[in-house]
Amino acid sequence: MVYPVNELVTDYKRRQEEVKTEKLYFTGVGEKDVYNITAPFDDDGQTVIAGRVEGRDTEFSEVVFFIEKNGVWEPRENTKMFSLQDPFVSKIKGELVFGGVEVFENPENEKQLFWRTVFYRGKNINSLTKFAVGPLGMKDIRLFEYKDGKIGIFTRPQGEKGGRGIIGYFSIASLDELNAEIIDAAPLVKAHFLNEEWGGVNEAYVNEKGQVLALGHIASFDEEGNRHYYPITFEYVPSINEIRSMKIIAMRSDFPDGDAKRDDLVDVLFSGGLKFIEDGKAELYVGVSDAEAHKAVIPNPFL
Repeated sequence: MVYPVNELVTDYKRRQEEVKTEKLYFTGVGEKDVYNITAPFDDDGQTVIAGRVEGRDTEFSEVVFFIEKNGVWEPRENTKMFSLQDPFVSKIKGELVFGGVEVFENPENEKQLFWRTVFYRGKNINSLTKFAVGPLGMKDIRLFEYKDGKIGIFTRPQGEKGGRGIIGYFSIASLDELNAEIIDAAPLVKAHFLNEEWGGVNEAYVNEKGQVLALGHIASFDEEGNRHYYPITFEYVPSINEIRSMKIIAMRSDFPDGDAKRDDLVDVLFSGGLKFIEDGKAELYVGVSDAEAHKAVIPNPFL
């Protein structure tokens, strides 16, 4: 089933779900922006958030790990940093799996940038070591673990295979099997985005019933070339290779006005992660307009 952006937006407005938002404040990074954060996660008994730290006029960024003190997030002392964009984390077979997007100049044309997803693993942040690299030009590769230990992986090819960016899927038995070739060869999920729209997975989960649930994003251009990004959730059914029940769970208009990296990025929410809390609620962590980080308390989208 294909899910057009305009139909998902109409459905979201019809549901009129209650959204309570909060801007997150960061210190210790100078004049740089912090955005495209992860949801909070535990590292050696301490709650941390990974965030993309970047100057307003560049695409080269650092991933910094922050802890909260008195309502403000500050860099955690004696903790590794990584020269990456858009961090993500998951737990696979008891290990912390961390990754992000590595950006580098084309050695033959310094004005052209290349990118790829890089993966690290370890018992904690400071023990992380690189173990795999994704195909050139692919973002939004996400890993999750099934109850039986099998590892599911969502991909997002672009170009001849994926157009502007659609979701693929495959599974492996061990992290040792992960490499660019097997990621690039992943089959595509049955049609789910319009050809002129795109999206990907940001986090994936397996619930108690064994269902594969995903947090992601869907995006489109308008006639003026402005980008519009929306957080989405859906269920993926591996047995039939199909996405079901896709829906938007927040919109930029739910959040207060703020800074944007560029004029064409004002209407951008980039999903970072979900934290499931009490009373049927969830906290959604997002990058906003490629310049800020916010969280929203929303109805648990998977209930």
